[in-house]
Amino acid sequence: MNSRFLVLTVMILLAALSRLLTNELHLWNFTPIAAIALFGAAHFTDKRIAFLIPAVAMLITDAIIGFHPGMWDVYLTLLLITFMGFSLRNNIKVVPIVAVSLLSSLLFFTITNFAVWMGSGYYPLDWSGLTTCFAAGIPFFGNTVAGDLFYCGVLFGGYELIRKARPELAKAV
Repeated sequence: MNSRFLVLTVMILLAALSRLLTNELHLWNFTPIAAIALFGAAHFTDKRIAFLIPAVAMLITDAIIGFHPGMWDVYLTLLLITFMGFSLRNNIKVVPIVAVSLLSSLLFFTITNFAVWMGSGYYPLDWSGLTTCFAAGIPFFGNTVAGDLFYCGVLFGGYELIRKARPELAKAV
């Protein structure tokens, strides 16, 4: 097994496992979900692996945390964010990472809140219900943005530090 592949995979699994801590601390939506998808897409050259490793990492932690009815929306968003991460492949720099991270936060907020509005039964299926649902999600959005930026910093920045210490990791997986 390629050492670069191993380092990337371990970093993703460790980030995914940190979901257990943030869940236990009730830091709702402060998760590595988007960062894992962006990081995997940016660094795994095999697109199948770029989708598979983050999805498996999420499945492992979801099996521990517990599955919920909105899981499909979260996994759909994870796939879309992975597609967004491919744009970072030849442009792994701070500004593009921050920009794509913020866009992924917005995408996650939009898809998951729309899904809650449509499928939860908590809100009337009209403009008032939609705006109430999205307004109720705003506090979670702050944690989503903070978590996405934090974990992108940890994953992308951490890998860059490791790569500088071990230049052989710069080779494609």
